[in-house]
Amino acid sequence: MARGPQEYRQYRRSPRRMAREQATLKQIAEAVGVSMATASRALNGKWRDYRISEETALAVQEAARKLKFSPNRVAQSLRSQRTNSIGVLVPDIGNPFFAAIAREVTRLARKRGYAVLLAESLEQTPAEEEILQHLLARRIEGLLICPVGASLAHLEPLVHGDMPAVQVDRCILDLELTSVTSDHREGARHAMETLIGQGHTQIGCLQGQPGTLPNEERLAGCREAFKKAKLPFDEEWILGEDFGKDSGLRAASRLLGERPEVSALFAFSNQIALGALEAARVLGRTIPDDLSLIAFDESPYAPFLATPLSTVRQDVAGLGRIAADALFDQIDSTSRARLKRYRVPTELIVRASIGPWRKRRESARK
Repeated sequence: MARGPQEYRQYRRSPRRMAREQATLKQIAEAVGVSMATASRALNGKWRDYRISEETALAVQEAARKLKFSPNRVAQSLRSQRTNSIGVLVPDIGNPFFAAIAREVTRLARKRGYAVLLAESLEQTPAEEEILQHLLARRIEGLLICPVGASLAHLEPLVHGDMPAVQVDRCILDLELTSVTSDHREGARHAMETLIGQGHTQIGCLQGQPGTLPNEERLAGCREAFKKAKLPFDEEWILGEDFGKDSGLRAASRLLGERPEVSALFAFSNQIALGALEAARVLGRTIPDDLSLIAFDESPYAPFLATPLSTVRQDVAGLGRIAADALFDQIDSTSRARLKRYRVPTELIVRASIGPWRKRRESARK
């Protein structure tokens, strides 16, 4: 026999009991006086499909809230073979670029009723491989990965497996997975043409991780700009080993120290730009009077530096949105997804860190 309102009040007046023993679906159903099937459908939002009245559905949901009912997600996933969760793996969550992508994906996943398992590889391929196995063991329904970009061997099983997967930013094009990345070549070309237009011809490139797609395409854009301007491009102007601040500091210090004629720098990430700013300060090169600087990647602090930093802005929200949509399209599809390549346009934001080349720069060094 179903319990009446008096016994429902007993549950409400017994918080210690509920702390000791988590409320069950049966208790919720008995408290409201409905079947367990009706209670389950009300809690799962399917009450309309089964012609359950809104009043009953609200009563069940209210009872669940007051009795602090928490559904057994593990049991649900075992029955349905679904976990309603996706994995998001990035190389550096401290980088505003990757943090913004993860935030956008999380926002869209929540709208679809999915939880996000966020992990960081610390820019290390072995860690990326290990974390990937942990995520797969959690039975995620899809994976969005921003690869470190140094190797693809550990990612190849994703191509042949059944789990939906999308790669973002440092995409490995030899890997037959849907990819979402910025138009790095065009963005870099535009930035370099802007510096050349200001009279700079000795321009250092502070690169990120060699061999990765963003790095190689940005270098290609720089070379195209010099070729279009009919200027020689010196490969010795390219320095750097990764996308971090320390790499930017070392590369800029060496380049400006060994090649004082360099009048402008193009940093391939916002973190590299921070290292370049430190190197310029130590070497007494003022921006923009004595050195122009552009960074690939907008950042929250760029407009508020002592000299506001010019940047190539990536549409980070767009990258996250397109990647999330592509992933959920695969999850919802009953057939194997077709390989897609997305290129998202960039935007050059010119601020005070770019100045014209001045003759006095050369005379001051003699």
